[in-house]
Amino acid sequence: MTKTLDTTPAADGFHMPAEFEAHDGCWMLWPERPSNWRLGAKPAQKAFAAVATAIATGEPVTVGVSRGQYLQARAMLPDAIRVVEMSSDDAWMRDVGPTFVVNKRRELRGVDWVFNAWGGIGGGLYFPWDQDDLVARKVCEIEGADRYRAPFVLEGGAIHVDGEGTLITTEECLLSPHRNPHLDKGQLEILLHEYLGITSVIWLGKGVVDDETTGHVDNLCCFARPGEVILTWTDNKRDPQYQVSQDAYARLMESRDAQGRRLKVHKLQQPGPLKRTHAESLDVDVADAGAASRKIGERLAGSYVNFYMGNSTIVMPLLDPKQDGAATRTLQKIFPERRIIGVQAREILLGGGNIHCITQQVPARKPVRGNNTKRK
Repeated sequence: MTKTLDTTPAADGFHMPAEFEAHDGCWMLWPERPSNWRLGAKPAQKAFAAVATAIATGEPVTVGVSRGQYLQARAMLPDAIRVVEMSSDDAWMRDVGPTFVVNKRRELRGVDWVFNAWGGIGGGLYFPWDQDDLVARKVCEIEGADRYRAPFVLEGGAIHVDGEGTLITTEECLLSPHRNPHLDKGQLEILLHEYLGITSVIWLGKGVVDDETTGHVDNLCCFARPGEVILTWTDNKRDPQYQVSQDAYARLMESRDAQGRRLKVHKLQQPGPLKRTHAESLDVDVADAGAASRKIGERLAGSYVNFYMGNSTIVMPLLDPKQDGAATRTLQKIFPERRIIGVQAREILLGGGNIHCITQQVPARKPVRGNNTKRK
């Protein structure tokens, strides 16, 4: 039986490993909320199934599904994918699921963040979110992992770590007044140390333009391996993303990681810019007064950085026929040891996120031979 612990991961010798380290598996949730997913979520379900299937080529996948959608999901997903009945308010496992931590013996525990739908009553994207806030606890119980309930609001998409003491985040997100208005930057750094075991925080400014999560870093920048990051990029000076990416690049180049290294920055050109079409706006149920608006012509926060790093694969979103090929080639150069799998992901983007946002890795309890995490 799993326990809720009253200590902290750092005090117990636990830390968050990097996503490029070995996994025991991956967790997802099944989409169905009609005020977010168009056409009763059927197109999104097809995209989620494709993502789950791609990830399952390299590691076990579990999908949490509501009672009403269980048979639908079971029919759409391969037999090798585990489907478990689990209530939720939406399908963003990265943000509502646990962030797993390990110790030197590779024992597994989970951090259960307070979730308020990216901003609570004053700035959140939907209401209620009480079932989402229970997901992390349920996943920890199924995984047999003891749990830390963190005393502050955070989402998994707001952080990336290198597994060697360094964390990247954005000021736009973590300093948002709708998350933890009582905490300043220094207090947040202390809490991040206590609950993730990190020793150094690299603060970027804003996230991807028009990202409704208020600037999650996983849409802007991620670690490829120790000492190397990938940054969303555009060379178009008229695009508002240009200044955002330029600022992030400057901060990254001035930074040192927890081991004292300068960072190598890989630039990954963005798709589009992409915008919501007339049909994509009309096909969303507007009955939910608490739902985020889905307006015709609004810019979508598309980014190729929002990929999932599996044991032997990179599962990346395909978002723009004009840019997909170049993005695939760039990622293959960055990850020569991994197989790049592209999945049509516009339907996920229409819901407000992408492949990294809908997945959550479970770190391996024991090291896997041949897993390449060394810096090139």
